[in-house]
Amino acid sequence: MSNDNRRGRKNSSKKSNHKSGNRKKRPNTKITGERSEAAFLHRAAGLGFGVAKPWGDSLRYDFILDNSERLIRVQVKCTESIRARAYETRATYTTGKTRAVYTSKDIDYVAAHVVPLDLWYIVPVDLCTEAPMLRFYPHRKAKKMRLEKFREAWRQLRPKNPPGNSPITIYACVDEFYYELGPAQGES
Repeated sequence: MSNDNRRGRKNSSKKSNHKSGNRKKRPNTKITGERSEAAFLHRAAGLGFGVAKPWGDSLRYDFILDNSERLIRVQVKCTESIRARAYETRATYTTGKTRAVYTSKDIDYVAAHVVPLDLWYIVPVDLCTEAPMLRFYPHRKAKKMRLEKFREAWRQLRPKNPPGNSPITIYACVDEFYYELGPAQGES
């Protein structure tokens, strides 16, 4: 007699359905996270960022982006199913048996990947620290949701003063007899 039968439980059909593959298999979250990290690497490199991956899993961030002006620490999070009408993830990490919230001492941004839609939310860590449960509503029309303004917001990772974006001076004249000294000839 099995332990279940001794305790008054009958063999359930759920158990046998699970073995026969009728029950939906739960996704491996580690593999899903690794795929989202690969997708982040592909997208960030495609947008022209220098991308570095720290060795090991000891640091709080997954990637370092180089935008030619500064280095940015990014933690990738992913979500693939709707729960309570939103895609959600947490801006937290595990410390032993508890969870801690990311702060600006740990990272600069959370890059949250909504896997089924291949959408990215680039969220500043300071917003995550206040409210670590990140809920995304890309399927809803309302744009007033707290994090919707960060959907595909890669622009905030760009340099503030990109090279080649500084003003230039153009000298032009329509008078054929006009001549002006340039900077090398004494113009101040």
